[in-house]
Amino acid sequence: MRTTSETELAGRLRLTIARTARRLRQEAGIELSPSLTAALATVERHGPVTPSALAARERIQRPTATRVLARLEEEGLVARTPDPQDRRSSLVSATPAGRALLADLRTRKTLFLARRLEHLSPDERAALDRAATILERMLEIDGLDARPPHQTAGQDAPRR
Repeated sequence: MRTTSETELAGRLRLTIARTARRLRQEAGIELSPSLTAALATVERHGPVTPSALAARERIQRPTATRVLARLEEEGLVARTPDPQDRRSSLVSATPAGRALLADLRTRKTLFLARRLEHLSPDERAALDRAATILERMLEIDGLDARPPHQTAGQDAPRR
């Protein structure tokens, strides 16, 4: 049995997760970009939020968050209200149309995966269940988002 190094496994996971995410976006069949969809989901999950809070959660610059929110507002997917604690800012919430769109997207993506799971053996489904739990736990590990001291900007892990 061949042993896979952490770097090799990381490369395989990166590629597989990216391809899966791309395919799920294609299955969603909507005109929103991934960044707009992600921002809408963040507003739904954590809202009402200020544009600054959205920028921090999405790890984007404040001007970018403002543009994203303007686009979502144009589409009728979010609504702004004045922030009672800071009159210079606003609070943004998902509208019923925004929540309905996200629910539809989630349903389509879940059905896409469920149809594929039907073709796997019970052992394979159990393995994916365990893998999902492990991936969830891996993403919750704190303190690993900072770049190691020996790695400089623009230097990434080896690519496959």
